Amino acid sequence: YALLVLVIGLWIVKIITGSVRKMMLKSNMDDSLVPFLSSIVNTILKIMVVISALGMLGIEMTSFIAILGAAGLAVGMALSGTLQNFAGGVMILIFKPFKVGDFIDAQGHMGVVKEIQIFNTILNTPDNKIIIIPNGGLSTGSMTNFSTMDTRRVDWTIGIAYGDDVDKAEQVLGKLIAGDKRIMKDPEPFIAVSELADSSVNLVVRVWVNAADYWGVYFDMNKKVYQTFDKEGLNIPFPQMDIHLDKQNQISWKKQKI
Repeated sequence: YALLVLVIGLWIVKIITGSVRKMMLKSNMDDSLVPFLSSIVNTILKIMVVISALGMLGIEMTSFIAILGAAGLAVGMALSGTLQNFAGGVMILIFKPFKVGDFIDAQGHMGVVKEIQIFNTILNTPDNKIIIIPNGGLSTGSMTNFSTMDTRRVDWTIGIAYGDDVDKAEQVLGKLIAGDKRIMKDPEPFIAVSELADSSVNLVVRVWVNAADYWGVYFDMNKKVYQTFDKEGLNIPFPQMDIHLDKQNQISWKKQKI
């Protein structure tokens, strides 16, 4: 009978867990909480079924609970990292530094949050890989959430050759910015000479866009700058080195060699 109770009990647990999950989804609960709470309900019910089955075998539950408590202490010490991940998962769901669907950079990985589980958070990377990050380090380490704000600033550093007209370069960049409707007028775009580098005069360009337009604006502007600067007679330099040979020393070295 104990085995029958265990099998039927686990089957009922599966049904109850599925029903609870559907109820939470229908109640428009935060997507981050659904798998987390479902896992907790499933684990608690399974423990109850196992205890009931052991009781039918004649095992005295008082002694069993005492043994279970001692074993729990030992296991807890052995699985301190796992418990830390569990606590991290709870902290993430309470304070919500991110939610399912957010694009984050954490623990050396970037991707869209696919699921927040009891012990781990699952990311889907831009190249469609699945990354599993333990919640312990995720809750205590630094993390960048790219989806929290509706707008983002796009930055470029664009170099022109020494001798080129800086004012003309700024005017060309201003026209390119004005021609892109995705770039916001407020805050106002910023263009200035940022550095006199070894091989170029560097201009910094900063504009604000909606978060969804960030990469589109970034890549399109790179292409437009390259094409337009060439037409306007503005040169985009590359690192180069001039080598000067001392002919007198070269002749002297050849004589010594002979």
